[in-house]
Amino acid sequence: MSDDALHVLLNRCSVPSRQLEAPGPDASELEHLLTGAIRVPDHGKLEPWRLVTLQGDAKLEFGRRLAQRAVERDPDLPPAKREKETLRYTFAPLVVTVIARIQEGRIPEQEQLLSAGCVAYNLLLGAQAMGYGAQWLTGWAAYDPEVAGILGLAAHERVVGFVHIGTPKLDVPQRDRPDLADIVSAWTP
Repeated sequence: MSDDALHVLLNRCSVPSRQLEAPGPDASELEHLLTGAIRVPDHGKLEPWRLVTLQGDAKLEFGRRLAQRAVERDPDLPPAKREKETLRYTFAPLVVTVIARIQEGRIPEQEQLLSAGCVAYNLLLGAQAMGYGAQWLTGWAAYDPEVAGILGLAAHERVVGFVHIGTPKLDVPQRDRPDLADIVSAWTP
């Protein structure tokens, strides 16, 4: 492993989506980022994932629809929370929705979900390697069947996460990480 790759792994951190701003990846960078993101373990070569990008005015329209759905779920939702839902996807210049496409057959569902999760994680690593910040979020919208319809998901698809990507407004402090001695053990028969 090159020192650069190890540096990315050892320094990976999430930048809160509200702390991400323009610029984001340009078209060429986005193509490279997405190409790298899909280079994941994929048992059976199923490609059990796909990506939906949210950029520009689409982010605000998506937020408006989520706010409407949030009110359907809770008619007493306070105005401040409605606004929060409307604006949730507008901070970072790019949001990549990672969708798992679960296929029935010989490959276990968990392996397909993990493959899609690796796509989301590769987006985080790739964005950081390119000098951007990123955050992988889910929230209620990732699990709501009506939101799945807004995104055009098929019955066998589900949202794995929304990866927000942009330029960090500030340096994010590293958080404490576990001591390896507390989480690593050797199996002995």
